[in-house]
Amino acid sequence: MASGLLLGGAIAALVGAAVPAHSTSGGFVDPPPDRIVIDVATVNGSGCRPGTAAVAVSEDNTAFTVTYSEYLAQVGGNSDPTAFRKNCQLSLVVHVPSGFTYAIAQADYRGFAALQSGANAVQRASYYFQGSSQTVFKNHTFNGALNDNWQATDTTDWANLVYAPCGVQRNFNINTELRVNAGSSSASKVSFMTMDSTDGDINTTYHMTWMQCPAK
Repeated sequence: MASGLLLGGAIAALVGAAVPAHSTSGGFVDPPPDRIVIDVATVNGSGCRPGTAAVAVSEDNTAFTVTYSEYLAQVGGNSDPTAFRKNCQLSLVVHVPSGFTYAIAQADYRGFAALQSGANAVQRASYYFQGSSQTVFKNHTFNGALNDNWQATDTTDWANLVYAPCGVQRNFNINTELRVNAGSSSASKVSFMTMDSTDGDINTTYHMTWMQCPAK
């Protein structure tokens, strides 16, 4: 995989401007043969300090992956009172081959959670193109007792996909959040949720779909 530093966290429905034309056959097209490149414009948030995340583009241009190393929220015990919520705001510059544009059809989130009985956690994300309205957050709730890997998937109906405007560079913005609530669990016991992994294999994948732009 081609890769470059991302510095942050994780998907689907994009709210953009101009919708591109279909291919001449009236449907979606194969990914462009030329490599796409993704750069980070800005990164902010308690869950994605500089140097703690990376991005990689799949060889077939159908997805890109964000991998985190310090995205962890926790509560209870001697936890920092502010550690129950971690977030990450990314602004990505996606360099697309001429004549093509893209939308994000699906995003898969993975991590590990150790939640005491009575505790719960929420993973949420929203996405939008620069200059467009932010999409509504999509939430996934996890309840304790839980001590296992977790996965959440956000999808967008094909009919509702919105594509990056053709011929204009608009950054793709991703806002993600992890939040852990003690609930009725003992305040002396720690509950946590992470969007990372000790072996570096856990990541977030954004699945791309492609269309051809109208001929000028």
